[in-house]
Amino acid sequence: MPGPKDLDPSSSPRALLGAELRHAREKAGWSQEDLGQRLFSSGSFIGQLEAGTRRMQPEYARLLDEALGTEGFFLRNCGAAAKSNYENHFTEAAEAEAQATAIRQYAPLLIPGLLQTPAYARAVNRAYDPTAPEETVEEWTDGRMERIRLLDNPTKPVLWVVLDEAALRRETGGRAVMAEALHHIAGLARRNRAIVQVLPLSAGAHPAMQGALKLMEFEDAPPLVYYEGVGTGRLEDDPATVVQQRFRFDLLVASALSREKSLALIEALAQDYAHEEHP
Repeated sequence: MPGPKDLDPSSSPRALLGAELRHAREKAGWSQEDLGQRLFSSGSFIGQLEAGTRRMQPEYARLLDEALGTEGFFLRNCGAAAKSNYENHFTEAAEAEAQATAIRQYAPLLIPGLLQTPAYARAVNRAYDPTAPEETVEEWTDGRMERIRLLDNPTKPVLWVVLDEAALRRETGGRAVMAEALHHIAGLARRNRAIVQVLPLSAGAHPAMQGALKLMEFEDAPPLVYYEGVGTGRLEDDPATVVQQRFRFDLLVASALSREKSLALIEALAQDYAHEEHP
């Protein structure tokens, strides 16, 4: 009996690959936990592969083909599902972000990508690599703006961001760029498209002083936490870890200014940047 046909790369490879995995697993009569054990992984990881929130790496594709008897189908097609416009360390996180129903994020050093303006993103990308060709910086900036299109949906995902006051006061790209960036954030907050709070410098020590934090929830897959550093990133689906980091985010929210006071501070800083740029 012939195996399943190869995927059409012009369709949605990640979704189709996940659907084929679910079909093959159910045909074998296994639960997600059963298949996860055969891959020395978890049932939640299998669920994320089926939902398309995690990328299928070649080593897992090979194991799936062996376990399910799919004659190399997943290994042949995981390449089509892996195509991305993002850096390798951020690819999985960006693709999971696009499918999330809720995103909670703490940003300690800069305005996070989903809240950036093109000018701010361009300044950040240029700072990342001062020697990159201009067209490369523009390509990176366009990719970031493409991510932001998920906010075109008026209700999904729910976006809740805690911004460190230090990120708002770090002059990135010049005062005019900062004024525009903060007015943009204030606009999202006033349109109720994002919940934005500021963690003030006066809050002192807090539970996320070691770095950024992003939590993502999904309709049909377990939640994820994303850790990001300089040139590196990692998704984590361990339930205990996710619960711990959600508690950490809740503590940040409790230490942050209210939405109203946060908006007032953001708009006041935006006015300061604008007035100092144009006396």
